[in-house]
Amino acid sequence: MFLGTHTPRLDDKGRLFLPAKFRDRLAGGLVVTRGQERCLYVFPMDEFVRVAESIRQAPVTSKAARDYARVFLSGASDEIPDKQGRVTIPATLREYAGLSRDCTVIGAGARVEVWDSTAWATYLEGTEQAFAEQAEEVIPGLL
Repeated sequence: MFLGTHTPRLDDKGRLFLPAKFRDRLAGGLVVTRGQERCLYVFPMDEFVRVAESIRQAPVTSKAARDYARVFLSGASDEIPDKQGRVTIPATLREYAGLSRDCTVIGAGARVEVWDSTAWATYLEGTEQAFAEQAEEVIPGLL
């Protein structure tokens, strides 16, 4: 499970140092793709295969399912971290997420999310109060 918040930087070649605690799980290969709220999702390869299979099983007759699959899968890039734990973020995905030098990498359970640090701060500021107020409504029986 991926947990925590980290603040690595992109280098001039568009490479991101993966947080040390995430590297073992991602060392065998990963997929980075568009996420919601203009962040990037990073999945270990086996988790991406599971997610992609779920998408594949969605009805082709559903326009929403087709749209989601197209956006999610067309942006996907399979990568293998180098020996220093760096992974290249393709230019199209850096542009999609508005990534510059300062990034925030968060553990989101089965996936990692990569955010522009300013966008993450704005998102968090706008959602923390709702988080405090909605825990039981969003995930019944959680606490």
